[in-house]
Amino acid sequence: MPQPTSRDTRLFTVTADTLVAVDFTRRAPREPGPYRRLFEVPGSRAFTAGNLLARLPMGMFALSAIVMIAGSRGSYALAGAVTATGLAATAVVAPWTARLVDRHGQARVARPATLIAVLGSLALVLCVRFDAPAWTLFAAYAATATTPNTGGMSRARWAHLLKDRPDALHTANSFEQAADELCFMLGPVLAAVLCGTFFPEAGTLTGAVLLLTGVALFTAQRSTEPPAVRRAAGRAPLRAPGIRPLLLVCLATGGVFGSMEVVTIAFADGQGHRTAAGAVLALQAAGSCVAGLLYGAVRLSGSAWARLPWCLATMAALMTLPLLAAALTGSLLVLAGALLVAGMATAPTMVTTMTLVQRHTPEGRLNEGMTLAVTGLLGGIACGSAAGGWVVEHVSATAGYGVPVAAALIAFTVAGTLRSFGSSNRWMDHRPHH
Repeated sequence: MPQPTSRDTRLFTVTADTLVAVDFTRRAPREPGPYRRLFEVPGSRAFTAGNLLARLPMGMFALSAIVMIAGSRGSYALAGAVTATGLAATAVVAPWTARLVDRHGQARVARPATLIAVLGSLALVLCVRFDAPAWTLFAAYAATATTPNTGGMSRARWAHLLKDRPDALHTANSFEQAADELCFMLGPVLAAVLCGTFFPEAGTLTGAVLLLTGVALFTAQRSTEPPAVRRAAGRAPLRAPGIRPLLLVCLATGGVFGSMEVVTIAFADGQGHRTAAGAVLALQAAGSCVAGLLYGAVRLSGSAWARLPWCLATMAALMTLPLLAAALTGSLLVLAGALLVAGMATAPTMVTTMTLVQRHTPEGRLNEGMTLAVTGLLGGIACGSAAGGWVVEHVSATAGYGVPVAAALIAFTVAGTLRSFGSSNRWMDHRPHH
């Protein structure tokens, strides 16, 4: 009579002239990957879902405003001036909003700040719809500057939840950078579809609804919210050692993004394919998104400030690919492939930079420090757009691809200064490297 077989034993049997062995030993469960482990943190999935919903409109508002204003007023100059004013207002207001978030908590500040921003977007729609004076467009769009830095708030939550797990925090920062790239890749596409398919105001209205809903869902997750610090013991982030060189890196890196966008649009227009510019730029964002996820899955050695010059050197090297593609082939298809590869260096650079910003920001000021970094990026994007546009207009679109290369080299030079600073600064030395 057959006896029950234990799962921990091996069964041997003979079939014809062949010995068959069946192993019933229990296999050790496969270790989950870094991203699966990341989202096993209680509450992480809920706040991430809300934050992604709130972050998607960040790539929608500018394009929607340009389409809406240019379509009704017949002036791209006016539309560009209005969005530039909003960018300048954001650079001034965003750090103050982030400081209030640190002092009073994300939910207490982000909700009213979002409501003001949404009302500003609705006011802009009404001003355009009812042909209000031009100055009202500037005032309405400037009110959207109170939009909270949802990406920074999400990173602050990860830093709070993973403060004793530097490897997991690296994965979280990589995921957040990939999420940024994804939102800025999908946002303009969604805005273009909405404005073109329905009516010019559809992009702005949809973005306002998504922002309000996403922030409401995100701030409802109170268990993962970092505690508010009414009176932070540390100095202001802008005065903290190491922050200013990092902001210069952000400024130069933003120059890469801003110039690449303007120059690519001009190059595609010169080839007679202006409508394809968005898809070509989306490939750059896709390359960065994939690279960011892969970068987060790798266990890195050494300190972040030691990796930053290497990341920037790689970015500077890869940014020469679009220049070579445009100069040697003049093919938009080849350029698209070059941008896909070049984009793979931007996410690791931004992840490393944001990690350093987190590390250098004084206790209780993390939202403010992260927002300053984003403000530096926005300023760099504006400067890069202006520089790229000038080169395109006075030289050529092909020569314009030299601007992102120059911006990346400037960032690399600043990072070398930062490394020298970091290796001798006592304020950094007592904090663990990651």
